[in-house]
Amino acid sequence: QVQLVESGGGSVQAGGSLRLSCAVSGDTFSRYCMAWFRQAPGKEREGVAGMDINSGRTYYGDTAKGRFTISQDNANSTLYLQMNSLKPEDTDMYYCAAERSAGYCWTTLRRYEYMDWGQGTQVTVSS
Repeated sequence: QVQLVESGGGSVQAGGSLRLSCAVSGDTFSRYCMAWFRQAPGKEREGVAGMDINSGRTYYGDTAKGRFTISQDNANSTLYLQMNSLKPEDTDMYYCAAERSAGYCWTTLRRYEYMDWGQGTQVTVSS
């Protein structure tokens, strides 16, 4: 089990950018499948992007493709989500998630695939 702490959320105008960070502690970062999810009140939690930290393989949900980039700093056990060309519909609480890899990371970005979660960071995009 790992502890996850997100940061970097905030308010931005449409077309702007934000970079979210997720600091990971409690276990070896490279052993994990990591992901970003987002959720608005009353809606399902949606997978945004994921990464196999060991291999560096990345995968994205449909809403993120072409605008968001997931990356990692293995030396500092930190996961990032660079979000560009933000839209008002990107307004959500963003969560970092982790699952210890058994040799393969699922690329389907389903909530039940991840065991550990952060508390979330709010992103608000105004038009």
